[in-house]
Amino acid sequence: MKSLTDSFVLSNGVKIPCIGFGTWQTPDGETAVASVKAAIAAGYRHIDTAQVYGNEEGVGIGVKESKVNREEIFITSKLGNRDHGYEKTLAAFEMTLKKLDMEYLDLYLIHWPNPLAFRDNWQEANAGSWKAFEELYRAKRIRAIGVSNFHQRHIEPLLKTATVAPMVNQIRLCPGDTQDEVVEYCRKQDILLEAYSPLGVGKIFEVPEMKELAEKYGKSIAQICIRWSLQMGFLPLPKSVTPSRIKENADVFGFELSKEDVKLIAGLKGCVGYSQNPDTATF
Repeated sequence: MKSLTDSFVLSNGVKIPCIGFGTWQTPDGETAVASVKAAIAAGYRHIDTAQVYGNEEGVGIGVKESKVNREEIFITSKLGNRDHGYEKTLAAFEMTLKKLDMEYLDLYLIHWPNPLAFRDNWQEANAGSWKAFEELYRAKRIRAIGVSNFHQRHIEPLLKTATVAPMVNQIRLCPGDTQDEVVEYCRKQDILLEAYSPLGVGKIFEVPEMKELAEKYGKSIAQICIRWSLQMGFLPLPKSVTPSRIKENADVFGFELSKEDVKLIAGLKGCVGYSQNPDTATF
């Protein structure tokens, strides 16, 4: 990847810009609107939100106020944990579009595979949601469909009834938390890996090895993380509400990490903790 406008190509041929702007924990209203506008002004053309983030409305306004054509911006949202199953998914999708004030989504994901509300029948609930996803996809109301936080043990039951395979799996991928088994499985299935929390929710800035690498390359620790993610073949989703950092996080194309340093960063096991088990998550 040589610039922010470069893309990964999904299994259905849809192009997805190589860095997404994350909005997890970004408050709705003014903050969401301003940060999305700052991201688009900095060159981002890929915005990631979710029903559970509670900021779809602000994201939609930010996109509109940016004055960039909707068709030029790749928008992702995700199905909430209480809305699994066929009918609930269709209703949740309509609500997401209403809040975003958009006519279609570029990517829609099942946010978690095994939420608390469906722990006794999660496979059946996911199959129902996926049926709805496929209908919306075929109706061209979603350009691509996928999952988030899914492991092989969650994807395989889904594939038993699916007629369209997931194109994306968005999981936590950051230095020292590389989820190798999930990554290997998804690559075999031609499922693109998106990396949420690519900066490890802030803990990364205290890691001595990362401080040394930032000095070595003359870049910020955040830039090292995002560059590493791209070189690992992941699509990173850095989040910030600070315009200068939003811009900095996009400036990762003028340098390359050595293979040794890519390996070193991957090997910092547990430096920012590990992903939670989706089967025991309490939501």
